[in-house]
Amino acid sequence: MTAAHPVRRDRRAELAAALETVRGRVAAACTAAGRSADEVELVAVTKTRPASDVALLVDLGQLAFGENRPQEAAAKVAELTELRAGCTPRWHLVGSLQRNKARSVAAWAARVESVDSARLADALDAAVPRAVDSGERAGPLSVLIQLSLDGDPARGGVPAGQLAELADRIAGSGGLVLHGLMAVAPLGGDPDRAFAALQEAAGRLRNSHPGARVVSAGMTADFERAIRYGSTCVRVGAALLGDRPLASP
Repeated sequence: MTAAHPVRRDRRAELAAALETVRGRVAAACTAAGRSADEVELVAVTKTRPASDVALLVDLGQLAFGENRPQEAAAKVAELTELRAGCTPRWHLVGSLQRNKARSVAAWAARVESVDSARLADALDAAVPRAVDSGERAGPLSVLIQLSLDGDPARGGVPAGQLAELADRIAGSGGLVLHGLMAVAPLGGDPDRAFAALQEAAGRLRNSHPGARVVSAGMTADFERAIRYGSTCVRVGAALLGDRPLASP
């Protein structure tokens, strides 16, 4: 037995306990909101965490993962393919995306949650058929529009007044499928007020685009509140993985 084996078992036990706790919190929040836990997807945010952690979470039944940085994500996707050959996790890009990275992201992302401009939507729309032609993906790319809840351009997101126009543009594209909204609660603001505004915007979007039913909102500190206001996807990093630094490319 090598010295690495006990460490790996310890990390698996840590992740198993954290995953059980987070799933319990999601279930309790759904019960409190009068919803079924099946309505809420858990995305494990694995930015700055090693691919070995992702592999252990896959072993534990977690299959949806969120990444912030395209270059880090691409390397991690490739490494996980070697660690867990044949597994089919769903990778979500949840951070900001520059248009010149659209082609690389189209190769591995199941969903991009941070579309906040027509130019980015157009870049992704152009990238998808090239990724399909090269065999890197099988079909259209699921996208969420990131809605700004605080008007801070540094945090990304389209202003509410521009949401309908961007939604129509994405819906008219050939390579993208509009599945809903994503948002981040304002720093230092009232999460309940922010998530209530998101809930209203999501309702308006569904009136025009019935298939846009995903609401991605809520992180470690506030996902119970987001679930109360209709979130269907919570993005959890620290509560699952702690503060481990990246230990693989």
